[in-house]
Amino acid sequence: MTRQIAVFGTGYLGATHAACMAELGHDVLGVDIDESKLAKLAAGELPFYEPGLPELLRRNIDEGRLRFTTSYHEAAEFADVHFVAVGTPQKHGELAADLRFVDGVIETLAPLLTRPSVIFGKSTVPAGTAARLGSRVRALSPAGDKAELAWNPEFLREGYAVKDTLHPDRIVLGVDRQFSAIAEDVARDVYSSQLEEATPFLVTDLATAELVKTSANAFLATKISFINAIAEVCEATGADVSVLADAIGHDARIGRRFLNAGIGFGGGCLPKDIRAFIAMAGELGAGQAFALLREVDSINMRRRNKMVELARLAAGGSFIGSRVAVLGAAFKPDSDDVRDSPALNIAGQIQLQGAAVSVFDPEAMQNARQLFPTLEYAPDVQVACDGADVVMILTEWKQFTSLEPNSLAKVVRQRTVIDGRNCLDPKVWREAGWTYRGIGRP
Repeated sequence: MTRQIAVFGTGYLGATHAACMAELGHDVLGVDIDESKLAKLAAGELPFYEPGLPELLRRNIDEGRLRFTTSYHEAAEFADVHFVAVGTPQKHGELAADLRFVDGVIETLAPLLTRPSVIFGKSTVPAGTAARLGSRVRALSPAGDKAELAWNPEFLREGYAVKDTLHPDRIVLGVDRQFSAIAEDVARDVYSSQLEEATPFLVTDLATAELVKTSANAFLATKISFINAIAEVCEATGADVSVLADAIGHDARIGRRFLNAGIGFGGGCLPKDIRAFIAMAGELGAGQAFALLREVDSINMRRRNKMVELARLAAGGSFIGSRVAVLGAAFKPDSDDVRDSPALNIAGQIQLQGAAVSVFDPEAMQNARQLFPTLEYAPDVQVACDGADVVMILTEWKQFTSLEPNSLAKVVRQRTVIDGRNCLDPKVWREAGWTYRGIGRP
């Protein structure tokens, strides 16, 4: 059944969700207060890089299933299904999440809901937020208890967001059993295509649904920090962390994914979410969880300093007068997201310590320039590496992992490569006359 859906927030999550809901056959209205952003989206232009999404966006606009507005009144009249997909950034100077954008949507939308409606929260929020917002919706809406709020967390991976929305590995829905009457039925209707594919559909209480996303991210962050801690042990003993990860990854209880030692995690989700989790655990008095996640964050940040130190040693003990090529600015490949990017953080630290730093990334150059305008940005790999004393691979884009060492040997000043993602073949580079240094590798 075709539903009329409004999606509030047209950033990464909102734009992806709106386009994918339209792709499923629903009539969708994207809502945002930023008129310039909406104008670009209406023209089929995305303000970020996500493979496969531009084609989806343009097709559904052209076919009339997707349009955009700044009007909450229009959204309330048009739709009876509303998704809240606005950002919950980390508060400035604090660990906790900033919920003002989520609160703002509810405070503006709820008074306009005059008929039975369901609001599905998709933003990542601390446990207890949904119950509080549900009370506000019922208090503010003329429809009273017939205006329901449920929580439907997102599990998007940048670079795979379209697949993760159209073909998710699970759908989680948190409902308030005391008040909810139709939220589950509406969700099953909206996601009928996915449910026909036998996608697991888990209906929980509100707090559990809120905790699923942050718990998943905290677990992934812990796994990454664990293997990076083991890499430090490997460096002290001469062991090879990549082979070790292969060996323990064969254990079905552990698995090989996310056991890649390197410069650590970044982006707009993992760092923000685990810090919000730390803040929440502290507020709830859950001390052991608080201590664990603080150490996970600490290990992750320590990797950046370690990479700077490796580069300094490779440059001869001082960055003064040296030139460093940094290949990669995005926090991960297939993304232009530079939020809390380890690669850019490392590049910035190296420049501050006296090196000339040249950066190249296939997609993230514009965003990187806005965040670190003083760095030098090259138009391609060859220019970035021209005259370099040290070449650093800090984002594992395919075009970097497939580099031929001889192609760079002609332009660098010294054949030294630091593999911050353990994505190169050490034997190939060493046989080509390069000094190779990986993470946790002998």
